[in-house]
Parts: sequence; C-alpha cells; structure tokens
Amino acid sequence: MRIPIEALLSAHPFVGEILDRLSRAGHRAVIVGGAVRDALLAHRAGEPYVPQDVDIATSATPGEIKRLFQDRPVLTVGEAFGVVIVVAPDGRQYEVATFRSERGYTNGRRPDRVAWSTLEEDLLRRDFTVNGLAARPDGEVIDLVGGLADLEAGVIRTIGDPRTRLSEDYLRMLRAVRFACQLGFSIEARTREAIRAHAGRITGISWERVREELVKILVSPRAAQGFRLLDELGLLQHILPEIVALKGVPQAPEYHPEGDVFAHTLLALEVADALGFPPLVKLGVLFHDAGKGEALQRSGGEHSGGHELLGERLAEAAMRRLRFSTREIDHVRFLVREHMRAGRLAEMGLGKQVRLLSSGEDEEAPLEDFTARFPTFSDLLRLFICDAEASAHRASAWLPLLSHVVRLHLHVRRIQGLKRARELISGDDLIALGEPPGPRLGEVLSEVHERILAGEIESREEALEFAKRLLKGQR
Repeated sequence: MRIPIEALLSAHPFVGEILDRLSRAGHRAVIVGGAVRDALLAHRAGEPYVPQDVDIATSATPGEIKRLFQDRPVLTVGEAFGVVIVVAPDGRQYEVATFRSERGYTNGRRPDRVAWSTLEEDLLRRDFTVNGLAARPDGEVIDLVGGLADLEAGVIRTIGDPRTRLSEDYLRMLRAVRFACQLGFSIEARTREAIRAHAGRITGISWERVREELVKILVSPRAAQGFRLLDELGLLQHILPEIVALKGVPQAPEYHPEGDVFAHTLLALEVADALGFPPLVKLGVLFHDAGKGEALQRSGGEHSGGHELLGERLAEAAMRRLRFSTREIDHVRFLVREHMRAGRLAEMGLGKQVRLLSSGEDEEAPLEDFTARFPTFSDLLRLFICDAEASAHRASAWLPLLSHVVRLHLHVRRIQGLKRARELISGDDLIALGEPPGPRLGEVLSEVHERILAGEIESREEALEFAKRLLKGQR
C-alpha cells in the first residue's frame, strides 16, 4: 500500500529535499506518524489529502543531520533525544528524528536513557498502532505493528503490552481518548482496562500537558464522546472533579427531561460539537451549571438560584489548575456568569442590554460585522443555544433571543455603542462640573452612559445637562 506521496511533496516540497539528501548520504529515511495515518484515512474516505505537518525519521545521527543541512537553520533543542528541527526556505519547520530506542521510565513521563537504534525498534517504541506506521520516500507503507488493520477496524490500540506502554508516559491515557475523538475510533478492550488501572497516575503529569490534550479533545468534533470516555475510564475525576460532581444533581423534569445536571451538560456539549463551536465555548458549556449542586444545598433543595456565580468560581479554579491563560479564564468566567442573564436580555433596560452586548467588544472591527465586533457576546449566544437545545425549551428559548439581538444590533449601530457614550462624556467632565473623584462620580457617569446607550441622550450638551441634574440630586 502507498500513500499519495506526490500530493504530500506538492504541499511540502522541502520534505522531498530532506529525504533526498539523507538518502544520497547513505542513510535510511522515512515519513512517520500522523502524516502517514491521515493520508491512509483520507484515501479510505475518498477525500483529498492535504497534510499539515510531516515528520521524518532517519538512521542519521543529529550531528550528521546538521552537517547535511549546513545551509539551513537547524534547531537543536531536542538533540539529546535525537530530534532536530530543519527550517525550510519558506519558514516551515520539519522534525527530523534519529531512529531510537528508549529504556527506563521511572517517573512515568520520559525515558531515563535514549540510544540510537533501527527503524524497527523505533516504530515498536511508539504509543499506538495507528501512529506506528511509516512510509518510504516512494510512498510505500511500512507496517510492523498492525496499524493498517487497526485503521481499517477503527481501533486505538497500544503497541505491545498496554500497561507497559502507558506506564512509559501516563499522558498516553489522555492521548488515547483524544485520538478516539479526532478519528471517531473506539479504544480496544485491553487498552481501556490498562487506562482504568493507571487512571490515578494522571496526576503525576504536569497540568500544562494535561491541558493541551484536553483542548485537543475539545477542538475535536466529538468532545462529548471524549468526556464520556474520560469519565468511564476513571480519568475525569482526577482532572475535572467539578464535572463528575454533577452526577446525581437533580433538575426539574418538566424543564430537563434529559436527566441530572451531568446528563444535561454532556447533551449540551453534543450540541456544541454538532455546531462546530470553539473550545472556549465548550468549556463554558461544561461549567455553565457546575454551581447547581452547591446552590441546591444552600437553598435546602428548593432552588438553584445563584448557581451561575458559584459556577463561575468553580470554572476559574479549574482553569487556573489547568494553567489556562488569564484571558481564557476571564472569557469562560463571563460565559458562565452571564448565561442566565442572556435569557432575560429582553427584560433588561436598553442601556444595560447594550453594556452586556459590548462586553469584550472589538472596537477595531466593523460595527456591521456582529461576530467580529462582539466576539464575547457571540460566544454567550452560542452557549445559550447549547443550553436551550439540551433542555425541553429548545428553539422556543433561543430563537426569540436571536430575533431580539438582531434588533439590539440595529440599535447599537444607530447610536454607535459604548465608544460613543465614552466620547460624549467622561469622568473628567464631571470633575470639571465640581464633583470630586469617588463612588458618586462613578454612579452618575454610569447613569448618564446608560441613557446614552438607550438612545435617550444624543449629544454632548444633553449628556452634560443630565449629569448636572443628577449631581444636584434631580432625576
């Protein structure tokens, strides 16, 4: 069997140069890993093959690779593990790795010793059979691990004994789930059993590495399947116990016939998958009802009022633990905190509606381009749709909201939004009117801005006059 090597080299011409130089110098060189796997999957599906990344393995040592590519920048950060990066003339980077074997994994994260080896040993040390395929420079596939059969069967299986292979790097447990989600495959029974046996060891992996795999699961079109797998395999309780805690948290059956909060959350995540929503929206979906259990306890089981604020705190704590950036944390906090207000948007004062819409506004984007101008609020709408579709309300909840938002957008385009409100009057103007800095100044300024955003004040003169009346205690 061959991969469409012509298509690969057309998209990555420098790969041909790398393979040719290594071969002419007497070294064995092959394409390995995901590029081979994905080429075969595309061929099976009858789809065009456009590889994103191409990795190369070779019998040449790092020193020999550097000598062969003296005319190109070569990055040697991973040289101790036999990996160098060769930079192509177009700036793209290609990993070129020496065939190696690995010995000893005392910390369950990385090998204690690396030795240069053969192609056969190099392929046998890899994680899963579908990733253990290689292709010669002419495209002929080399399969020493049963990867072709598992690709055909749609199975994720470790190379060799699963307990041994997983203990070499416990992150492979998450990688198994991630590949199952990306490829739409199942995890083979012995591999599943080994993951369950080792699940508690995932806490020995750095949170940064765990986060990277979780994000890849969320990016996939089967994130809900991924989180069900994480739960079934015993991993979720060690990574996101806040989500496992949603099991058994009751909901009113007339509004949530789907079941408890855990069932509702994963159903909402399925909606996000189907609609192709981005990973931060999916994180918002995961945490939007995370505070319901505590809210029910506080109310003696009567209601879950305030769960959005409790959920916001849980989301922040979990994302900090997973080392997400401050920007990402703030974005998800907003989604969780405001998801209930989104449903009550039409009941709010017009000025408050504009303020909520303007949260995270990109004032450089055209006002006519709603999603680009209001990316944070757009994600809030996405979360609301997922929440509604995973309940008895469905379109009866989100369709009227979208209709109202269209009208609100037209209003904002007419008044030019929050930026214009700030331009008409600022805190400096109130100080010039004699109001000292302090809480009262902020309250008056906020009230004036609310009237501008509602369209009741249209000029600077009107704004200053209204501010004067407020400062004098008049309404």
